[in-house]
Amino acid sequence: MRELIPKDQYGVFADTKDTARVDSLFVAEFFEKEHKNVLRDIAKITDPKSGLSTEFAQLNFEPTSYTDGWNRKQKAYAMTRDGFTMLVMGYTGQKAMKFKELYIKRFNEMEQFIKTLVSARKEFPLLTDNIKLLHENPKPYHFSNECDMLNRIVIGMTAKQFRLANGIAKGKSIRPYLSDEQITMLDTLQKVDVGLLVAVPDYGQRKRYLEWYKTKIEKN
Repeated sequence: MRELIPKDQYGVFADTKDTARVDSLFVAEFFEKEHKNVLRDIAKITDPKSGLSTEFAQLNFEPTSYTDGWNRKQKAYAMTRDGFTMLVMGYTGQKAMKFKELYIKRFNEMEQFIKTLVSARKEFPLLTDNIKLLHENPKPYHFSNECDMLNRIVIGMTAKQFRLANGIAKGKSIRPYLSDEQITMLDTLQKVDVGLLVAVPDYGQRKRYLEWYKTKIEKN
């Protein structure tokens, strides 16, 4: 399965449809189970006779594969939060409870990260693509800080502040509420920032360059 955000140390990742998932191999490792037994448990859950709907099984247990130590292709699953929850529901004991809590926390963090990325992608598509190229494991702030900086330079506030000030629903794009001049300036500065991300890694210096560039454009 193609990954939008690569697997972390617990096997939690985001697929290309902006869905948080976990690799069954990692679940087996952390819950101290043989992977073949985890596959057996998934097979029982997704069996048409189990009572679980085919729709739920297809949405939450995505078949995938990996190459083992003998260079053989082996079956695995990429599970959503709901699929993972369904699987580990019957896993008991102190260690199991500890890892259930840990994975719930990781899913929450990944889902928040996805929301940040989706929001940033709507406003600054060129920028988000380059941030993913620059950072092997990008964090939410890599996207939000850069987008906030551009918004502050052009409209004087972050997107979140703009939504609050104008009664716009959380998560909704602010672009339809900006003037043509503001949108043009944001697009221009985004293109400049794409180059600066590589040449000028320091955030403060990059911000000063962009502010200076905006001033130069406005004077012309």
